[in-house]
Amino acid sequence: MDMIALGTLLVRVIAGLTLAAHGYYKFFRGGRIAGTARWFEGLGMRPGRLHAVSAAGAEIGAGLLLAVGLLTPLAAAGFVGLMLVAAWTVHRANGFFSANNGWEYNLILAATAVGIATIGPGQWSLDHAIGLRLGGGWGLLISVAGGLAGGSAMLAGFYRPPVPHEATEAPR
Repeated sequence: MDMIALGTLLVRVIAGLTLAAHGYYKFFRGGRIAGTARWFEGLGMRPGRLHAVSAAGAEIGAGLLLAVGLLTPLAAAGFVGLMLVAAWTVHRANGFFSANNGWEYNLILAATAVGIATIGPGQWSLDHAIGLRLGGGWGLLISVAGGLAGGSAMLAGFYRPPVPHEATEAPR
């Protein structure tokens, strides 16, 4: 048994299914899309419904693509973009550690996906089965540059941070 192939498969499937489950949760559990949309609006991602549906769909899509090892650098770019937006809008003000609702978890998911895109998805992947070899420098470039560009474009185009309540009150 090839232990590198097994290790790559294990990391790829766990990270991919974790992100896909996160998207599934937005669609079918908790507050569903309506609740997620209200939450996104409160964070400053407007319109909330559009971002709730697109985030949930992108989480499921990127997660499943990484899990099966198909178009791996593009899947990893999805991870990076999603985690950049999540870290910036939800966790940035709380510092690094996830115990304080910081961005530690976002970094781990994004770095895991970039690592897989860089080393390649392994021989037990759909990319390998169809002969698609985009690991190495290209995998790194596509995943990091694509993810940062996509996430930054989302933030620049749609993120409007809420105004603190005190700023909207008249001076006394």
